[in-house]
Amino acid sequence: MLKATLRSFLAHKGRLALSALAVILSVAFVAGSLIFSDTVNRTFDRLFASTSADVAVSPKDDGLDESLPTGRTPTLPARVARQVAKVDGVAATYVDVSVENLTVVDSDNEPVGPTTGAPTVAVNWYESERSPVELTSGHAPRGPGQALIDADTADKRDVGIGDTLRVLAAPGSFEVKVVGIATFRTTNPGAALVFLDTRAAQTALLGDEDAATSIAVDAAPGVSDAELKRRIAAELGPAYELKTADEQAESAAAELGGFLDVVKYVMLGFAGVAVLVGVFLIVNTFSMLIAQRTRELGLLRALGADRRQVRRSVLIEAVLLGVVGATLGLGAGIGLAVALIELMGLLGMNLKSTEMVIGWPTPVVSYAVGVGVTFVAAYLPARRAARVSPMAALADAEIAGVGRPLRLRAVVGAVVGAAGVLALVGCAAADRTATSASLLGLGVVLTLVATVVAGPLLVRPVIRVLGGAFPAVFGSVGRMSQRNALRNPRRTGATAAALMVGLALVGGLSVASASMTKSFDEQIDKTLGADFVVQSGSWLPFPAEVTAAVRDTEGADTVVRNRFTPLELRMPDGRTVKSTAAGYEKGLDEVVNVTYAEGDTARALAAGHIAMDKGFAEDHGVRVGAVLPARFPKGRAAELTVGALTDQDTAEAPGMSGGLFMGVGTLEKYVPDGQDTAVYVNAAEGTGAETLRDRLDAALDPFPQVQVRDQADYKKLIREQIAVMLYLVYALLGLAIIIAVLGVVNTLALSVVERTREIGLLRAIGLARRQLRRMIRLESVVIAVFGAVLGIALGLVWGVSTQQVLALQGLKAFAVPWSTVVAVVVGSVVVGIVAALLPALRASRMNVLEAIAHE
Repeated sequence: MLKATLRSFLAHKGRLALSALAVILSVAFVAGSLIFSDTVNRTFDRLFASTSADVAVSPKDDGLDESLPTGRTPTLPARVARQVAKVDGVAATYVDVSVENLTVVDSDNEPVGPTTGAPTVAVNWYESERSPVELTSGHAPRGPGQALIDADTADKRDVGIGDTLRVLAAPGSFEVKVVGIATFRTTNPGAALVFLDTRAAQTALLGDEDAATSIAVDAAPGVSDAELKRRIAAELGPAYELKTADEQAESAAAELGGFLDVVKYVMLGFAGVAVLVGVFLIVNTFSMLIAQRTRELGLLRALGADRRQVRRSVLIEAVLLGVVGATLGLGAGIGLAVALIELMGLLGMNLKSTEMVIGWPTPVVSYAVGVGVTFVAAYLPARRAARVSPMAALADAEIAGVGRPLRLRAVVGAVVGAAGVLALVGCAAADRTATSASLLGLGVVLTLVATVVAGPLLVRPVIRVLGGAFPAVFGSVGRMSQRNALRNPRRTGATAAALMVGLALVGGLSVASASMTKSFDEQIDKTLGADFVVQSGSWLPFPAEVTAAVRDTEGADTVVRNRFTPLELRMPDGRTVKSTAAGYEKGLDEVVNVTYAEGDTARALAAGHIAMDKGFAEDHGVRVGAVLPARFPKGRAAELTVGALTDQDTAEAPGMSGGLFMGVGTLEKYVPDGQDTAVYVNAAEGTGAETLRDRLDAALDPFPQVQVRDQADYKKLIREQIAVMLYLVYALLGLAIIIAVLGVVNTLALSVVERTREIGLLRAIGLARRQLRRMIRLESVVIAVFGAVLGIALGLVWGVSTQQVLALQGLKAFAVPWSTVVAVVVGSVVVGIVAALLPALRASRMNVLEAIAHE
């Protein structure tokens, strides 16, 4: 049996190759994501280990969530370094100044920082073995007005020694002359680094010559990091946060983990789609191969092979396919990881492919996925093969199970589908986002399973409609193509399912993104009353100089500042809520349309007052006039009076639950070191909007980090951010289509072999080659369109349900991207035509007599 299995596997290797591609793709994405993340982790672990101080003293974490940046840089007194230096076991201390909320521009007013989202960081320069860079040309900065720049940034931005840079920092702008170039000793994490003299950095970046962002401490020989941390803690008490080198590396790795998780989950999402769609392809392939080998299996049974041996034979073929696919997929995964590493290099993160890490879990997981997928997918066909009667097989009867009624599928599909529909109905009825999202996930899974299970039941009614015009348009060829697609509902359903899964995902996410876009557009129209908003492209705070430039612009009438702060509120129901509150100046009513349930803007922005969303207030038993204990950054305590309740019915930004806002004066009283995040501007009477815009652009030309936007610009910005999700959707669609095409090609190719004698007879009675090719193309098209119809229908249901989840976050508009729907249907026709090219060509080239004589 083993010899027969191996001979059979080698005999059908061409037919199995397309199925192996699905395994290769899924394993490649899994292996590539693991190798890439392991390589990045190893590289940065080495960077963190070589640059972390033995002990770092930093400001105490206040426990507040800064989801929205405030422009505040936590600091501690630099004199703490002198206090720490007296601790027994301390070899050296260094004052660290590191600031990210700034912009550096060259003499042409162009930013010299990265454009990939990585930060521009200004730090103080001092000689240390733990410095991530070394001075390679020029000299160290001496006093104010001098700076070093990292070599990578200097090369990319064509900055050299002697050039002048302008630093736009929170305390104010200042110019520096580049006096040296520093080169990274290990990995450049992608940031742009500017080094200043320590005293200059304290004054120019922090606005305080006795401030520091942290204190680095080196341990004396023989003193462990943990022991030194204990001694320093005893000296300083609980006022500061202390971390050993290992703890610093762990904390830095955790921050990096967010970026890695995005890459990993995106790639694993592709792997999941490849696995899911590949399962249908493999099931179909093995089902058809077994159907074609009915006589062979019957002979084996007649010669004494029992059911277990036949089943084992088919499963061994599946395992062999899985091993081959996993091996090739692992190799493809290594190539994918190399491509990702090179891509990171283009984005500024200089990883080395020669230092690529392939840990033992990678091949283990790769083979587990490859072999596991094929084994599971081939198990049902293997069981059907084992049930073949020897006499039926020798009589050349159709394989058992093909013609059986679909009653079991109908029952299972109905039960699972009903459960899925109930879950989606519960999703729409839920009043909490977490509950609604959980029911959405359950409903998506159950309805997908139900559609796959019940798919063959839908083949005959749907394809009769889709192919109803074929006989009238294409005559007998059209009628035969339609009947070929109806001949085996299980096979047609499984083939179409591969395309259906991808299109359902695309349909659901496209509806969600279109609904989000429409909701934001409506909210901007409803709430934004300002002529213009001055804001940075990445929503980061900006220096006070920007706001001053806006105020001084001729023709600017109403100017309203906006900034944010994290805070903690103790509610009347006893619960403590951490959120982010906005601060606005007087004149808010002229630039933003606020709908109040109780109170008004004057009371909301009054000193010591706060406003919040009506629903949020009801959930926590808050009424107008209630006094709420509050805690701001640095532990500053306050009591805020609820001055107004709003009824905006708009979306909340992440971390901004409750719609909290107050007057800028109140905010600045407790957070004096923050920065503005936006400035709303209205044109004065007699000044046109376009005229004011031109003047604002000119006034803000020295500040390239901010842009002037009107309503249309604001909508465009939101659409561009949502488009990032759509790009992922289209990439998933592309992957699903690739595998679906393979599935249709595989099905048609095996179907041509299966119908060799039939094709020969059709050719003998006068069917032309062109007609034969057309018949196979039409069959392919109707199968592809059938999959597209199921996918779009399922995707629309998912999209409607997803919109219900979004509605709980204030995004209540619903939209269907009909252009995408039409494009998908047209695309499915193209997919069907492309997939049929090779099978149709092969069928048309058959020798008629040999085909008739084929057994």
